[in-house]
Amino acid sequence: MILLTGASGTVGTALLRRLLAAGRPVRCLVRDPREIGPERVRVQLVLGDLAAPSSFRHAMRGVDCVVHLATATRDGHGASIEELNALATLRLLRAAEAAGVERFVFLSSLGASLHSRSRLLRSKALAETAVARAPFETTTLAPSLVVAPGDRWLTVLERLSWLPAMLVPGRGRARFQPIAARDVADCAIAALDSPLAGRLELAGPETLTHDEIVATVLRARGRRRRFLHVPPPGVRLGLGAIERVVGPAVFATPDEADLLDLSLTTPRGTADAERLGVNPLRLSMLLAAV
Repeated sequence: MILLTGASGTVGTALLRRLLAAGRPVRCLVRDPREIGPERVRVQLVLGDLAAPSSFRHAMRGVDCVVHLATATRDGHGASIEELNALATLRLLRAAEAAGVERFVFLSSLGASLHSRSRLLRSKALAETAVARAPFETTTLAPSLVVAPGDRWLTVLERLSWLPAMLVPGRGRARFQPIAARDVADCAIAALDSPLAGRLELAGPETLTHDEIVATVLRARGRRRRFLHVPPPGVRLGLGAIERVVGPAVFATPDEADLLDLSLTTPRGTADAERLGVNPLRLSMLLAAV
């Protein structure tokens, strides 16, 4: 039995479909079963929350593998980013150890560092440390910018593209190696059965600046716009004001916008994905398939 967290997320949605298509038994830890759509009738469900470790013991019963994809990019549900990413991962690892779990696959991020200015990346670095110290087999998958048709980031970009000028937070110079969510999902499946352990860095075949990624999205939609870069202080001020007005429904928080001004690249390129038998798509090919 595989326990999956984050089944309704960008990578989780793709991974769940693949696991079910392969006939693998899956149990999902979810706050609301409706989050995972029609697949909810084909999986075991455990109602719980990363902020509620009391739900972990029941979720772990009979589980031999855990795939921990759930990621908090903003504070919420009565807990901080640090609690939901770092502390929750530590507690999940302890529950897995107590249940005799054999393998743990964790989704982190390139750029995870205790010294990052991003709260998300600092919390992911803390979680990575806990995963590496676990007394059973673990694999950490650290992707660059993960992209999927219809995801929140692409949706925001497409809506902004209807404006006379394309608003770009920051300088637009941060570098990424965008990778499709379905390619990350394929890597996660391979990691479940692979002898490879430790930290694997997942990247697409292109290294693009934020500006170049936005331009690629615009080309795929047949639109031409001039870019208007908004300085980071202005981005934080504007999003902070919107967040105070609309609350959790804000389309992006200042912390999330900061991520687009931080380079997430690896000199290994696609090597680790290829070791798992996955050849990542180019961004333009992914967008063309929409």
